[in-house]
Amino acid sequence: MIYDGHAYCFPSPDEIGGFDDRAEFHRHLQLFMAQARQQPVWRRDDRAPADATGLYDPNRPWRFEGLREADFRTGKHGLAEWSVDGEDYVKQALPPWTEDFSFSPESLVAEMDYAGVDRALLHRTPYMGLDDGYIAECCRRYPERIQGLVQVPEWWIPDKTGDAIDKLERAIRVHDLSGLQFAPFHRPLYDLSPEWTGPDFGPFWTSVAALDIPVFFTLGAVGSPSAYIEELRSLRAWMDRFPDVDVIVTHGFPWRMFAEGDRINVPDEVYEAAPADHPRFHIQILFAVFLQSRWDYPMPQMRPVLEKMVERFGADRILWGTDIPIVLLHWTYRQSLDYVRRYCPFLDEDEMAAILGGNMERIMGMGGLAG
Repeated sequence: MIYDGHAYCFPSPDEIGGFDDRAEFHRHLQLFMAQARQQPVWRRDDRAPADATGLYDPNRPWRFEGLREADFRTGKHGLAEWSVDGEDYVKQALPPWTEDFSFSPESLVAEMDYAGVDRALLHRTPYMGLDDGYIAECCRRYPERIQGLVQVPEWWIPDKTGDAIDKLERAIRVHDLSGLQFAPFHRPLYDLSPEWTGPDFGPFWTSVAALDIPVFFTLGAVGSPSAYIEELRSLRAWMDRFPDVDVIVTHGFPWRMFAEGDRINVPDEVYEAAPADHPRFHIQILFAVFLQSRWDYPMPQMRPVLEKMVERFGADRILWGTDIPIVLLHWTYRQSLDYVRRYCPFLDEDEMAAILGGNMERIMGMGGLAG
């Protein structure tokens, strides 16, 4: 089985996206489009190269307060658009064939069919919406091909812990979603501590553990290797408390943080901080979407990195994923698969089968098929 452990489907941003307040949803969307994805920006009239500072003050911390009034909107062909001093600017945020800034389950399955991918797991992020019903409908349409995660707004805790638990339990028990996505870096956007292992989170994590679902942690948006190591130590403390929960670190390590010239140098301290001694610790590999256009396909600079991950963690802990459709800005879907299948000769047949789908099949079998 080939199982893409990191995919997305999302509706047009014209829909409110599961938020009570449309303005809050669009703040998330503008912030992400301003700061993420090192994609080309140009002035619409003459295609002169530009940057995204019209959307966000680069001298401010990563907070909503840094957003600028710029008539931000999304347009056709995967473009984020805004205006400054009467000039329109665009950023290629999604592939140019995107019509309404959405990616349907039909489009995902068509890509899967062409590339030879059997199953995919839908991940979550606020700028793509918080609507569990939409994700559940994607899974219902293709129950043998798609599973989905719930995302509970991390900023609801502690003030709305009861609502957070209700959303979580409804998503798993009613919508038949298959796991939780958790990204602590959203909390500071609401002037909350990024800490997520203390007493305030106790009731929520106890509820998560009781559901017998995997948790996909998105870490690394912390700015420095030392801060990232502390995040991994927090994860270790969490796994000490909940050793029976399957844990997946999404995306892999924050690769750009460890880029040095023409190589990636992940310090031994990072490997040592990762809770790999816990048998339910896993980590994804998403090289293309993280490193984007830093190196050309097939990115030979990453082969020794993956080889070291296999050596340190074991192939049974590593999960292949792509971040489709965003990865299609850089590689084709088939290239994302062939990167492992054709260009990693150090993997034997069993290791390759585990990384490309066997591990995900085992983990997600715990939650049952969505749909």
